[in-house]
Amino acid sequence: MKDQQSSADPGQANTQAAYTDENDVVNFIGGQVRASSGDRKQAVFNPSTGEVARHVALSALDDVNAAVAAAKAAAHAWADTPPVRRARIMHQFLRLMNENTDTLAAMITAEHGKVFTDAQGEVARGIDVIEFACGIPQLLKGDYTEQVAKGIDNWTMRQPLGVVAGITPFNFPCMVPCWMFPVAIAAGNTFILKPSERDPSVSILMAQLFKEAGLPDGVFNVVQGDKVVVDALLEHADVAALSFVGSTPIAQYIYERGAHFGKRVQALGGAKNHMVIMPDADIERTVDALVGAAYGSAGERCMAISVAVLVGDVGRKIVPALQDRTKALKIRDGMDLDAEMGPVVTKEALLRIENYIAAGVDEGAELLVDGRGYKVAGRENGFYVGGTLFDKVTPGMRIYKEEIFGPVLVCIHVDDLGAAIDLVNNHEFGNGVSCFTSDGHTAREFSRRIQVGMVGVNVPIPVPMSWHGFGGWKRSLFGDMHSYGEEGVRFYTKQKSIMQRWPESINKGNEFNMPTM
Repeated sequence: MKDQQSSADPGQANTQAAYTDENDVVNFIGGQVRASSGDRKQAVFNPSTGEVARHVALSALDDVNAAVAAAKAAAHAWADTPPVRRARIMHQFLRLMNENTDTLAAMITAEHGKVFTDAQGEVARGIDVIEFACGIPQLLKGDYTEQVAKGIDNWTMRQPLGVVAGITPFNFPCMVPCWMFPVAIAAGNTFILKPSERDPSVSILMAQLFKEAGLPDGVFNVVQGDKVVVDALLEHADVAALSFVGSTPIAQYIYERGAHFGKRVQALGGAKNHMVIMPDADIERTVDALVGAAYGSAGERCMAISVAVLVGDVGRKIVPALQDRTKALKIRDGMDLDAEMGPVVTKEALLRIENYIAAGVDEGAELLVDGRGYKVAGRENGFYVGGTLFDKVTPGMRIYKEEIFGPVLVCIHVDDLGAAIDLVNNHEFGNGVSCFTSDGHTAREFSRRIQVGMVGVNVPIPVPMSWHGFGGWKRSLFGDMHSYGEEGVRFYTKQKSIMQRWPESINKGNEFNMPTM
């Protein structure tokens, strides 16, 4: 652990190029770090101290146009590059990402606040998708059928869309972009990333590493900014597709706006993930899993468990143990390797979460552990919220219905498995869900009947591996295809079907009938 800690400090040699002389985070366009053409900026905070660490440029329309022009100029040559050569560059990028894992993780902790070990895990899961993208020659293979009719052969191929874009959230500044650009670029597209303005630095380092790996200029571009950039990408005629991960209202806006302008859109929205706990569950292991899933990364995960559904009388065993564990959470600066939870990302997030806690009290939920006003010694101005636990929550309460995106866990009691399944299925979100049980029949029935995109059985956070694909149901996903995996390849490519025959096989004379076998 000492070696791990000593390597966590991102050295000047690796990060200085990400900033201008004024220490602003800027753009990466056409293979070069490039200042914004506008004069708007936004503060980037160190959540642990509450201090402004640097500023990020909020780009203007000219910057988006420059990025699209660079991507468009590089698109033809990159699409024409053999997939195996694209894969070789991806392998070099994979190597550099592995070599810089701790640097990336420390940058995430410094701007997001999640604990360093959690940030390392985020980088590792992003790297998983890069590994998947290295197999693009196999993933792009089409189907071939000879003699579909006399003298005619038929085959399919998948070809890139052209210039595509991704808009990513603050909670995973490395992993979520990696859900998008490695697959898109390996498939032959050029890419424009609009990262979150709250923790933007990691995006620039990844762009620099990709260039070092041999990626041609213009294939991967980063444009910092806010809604101005988002709308410009949605409306730009040369952007063929757009991926988004964030809240449901914005996801719906992205999907509808992008579709209006004729784009292929994949927009992942909000979540209210439940863990259904059956009376036969292993109590100690379930509590361990639930505490980590609810409070890891201060609850700022789209897959965080925020609702414990307690079936039958299991609540009398679970709730006291949860209360003790929530009170005992080690909440510290994220670079403390003994920390279990760090701060939330901004003061605005802190106030929003505390307002939800107050709303829960006002609506009559039983507040067992109150995380409001939490202070860490030496970090009194940091954006800390303590772990918060509610019991006796009902489906009509805001703290049950709405996504809080903070370290707040609510407990709701039901009589049996059927009532638990109905409760989950009636919620507007269908992102992730888990069931803890020792009974195989219960697990099977739960998995079949639940209306949620990602399901765990005795797995608290069922994030699929890189070759399976990530995505929810209902108002957690707008669009038809999930992120990464084979569905990601399909999203970033279009299928072409070719039928071929040669003169010796062609009958003389006009043919007016529908071709048949």
